[in-house]
Amino acid sequence: MRILIWHVHGAWTTSFVHGDHTYLVPVLPDRGPDGRGRARTYPWPPSAVEVTPEEAREADVDVVVLQRREELEHLAEEWLGGRRPGRDIPAVYVEHNAPQGRIAEMRHPAMDRGDLTIVHVTHFNRLFWDTGTTPTTVIEHGVPDPGYRYDGSLERAAVVVNEPIRRGRVTGTDLLPLLGRDLPLDLFGIGTEELGGLDLAQTELHDAIARRRAYVHPYRWTSLGLALIEAMLLGLPVVCLATTEAAEVVPPCAGAVSNDLHVLQAGLRALRDDPERARRAGREARRVALERFSHARFLGQWDELLARVAA
Repeated sequence: MRILIWHVHGAWTTSFVHGDHTYLVPVLPDRGPDGRGRARTYPWPPSAVEVTPEEAREADVDVVVLQRREELEHLAEEWLGGRRPGRDIPAVYVEHNAPQGRIAEMRHPAMDRGDLTIVHVTHFNRLFWDTGTTPTTVIEHGVPDPGYRYDGSLERAAVVVNEPIRRGRVTGTDLLPLLGRDLPLDLFGIGTEELGGLDLAQTELHDAIARRRAYVHPYRWTSLGLALIEAMLLGLPVVCLATTEAAEVVPPCAGAVSNDLHVLQAGLRALRDDPERARRAGREARRVALERFSHARFLGQWDELLARVAA
């Protein structure tokens, strides 16, 4: 198939474009949010092809993958020369995020659309979004296995958070001083420089966090972060809040899972003081991640859905 998809979430899109299709990725000269083109910090295959607005208007497109309100409301139609996703070209809407706001008001922008399918990346998100009569399904993340790389020799913990200052309490940025009291935390991600963090390319990031003793996932309210899954695949033990989907994904044997900050602090101390315990917990984390977040399973489920939608 020929699939039009905007480069919105780098890690997720990297998993998606490794399928057996041609992926048309919008590109603009400034490579801004509406035209980032191919990723520069992730390895993408040649089948992910950049298209300009002029090329997109003339392109044969089998399915449009929407991910943002503006794509649904006007952007995709503009790029497709007036062809409307869902009505003129088959379309799905991938909802990456947990809804924000009062539960009674969490209505999805694609609700009550019989011509679309909404794909949630977690069951938690599907539960909380009000999508009305729009058909919905869940395709959980699938992550290419980076391989077991755990070293753990640094008595420090890794945290990956994008834009930790702007997102604040949502990402648990305020919890970092407390959680880092007994095992110092190293922060990675976009917009972390002001807090002394580093924004690294994916391969560099994997090598860096694998040297840390543990991985900390302090998010209060968010969709399931791919960085968490990647850390588990690398073999890191995980200390995380028991919120949103993370409570089901990370078993206690993989580190420490709780909303009691004292329990999380104790878990970090235990991993600091017992490297072998940390290694065992990390192996459990990797085992769970391999079973649940298989890249082959992810691509297979997407192939089934795309074929059904395109038909």
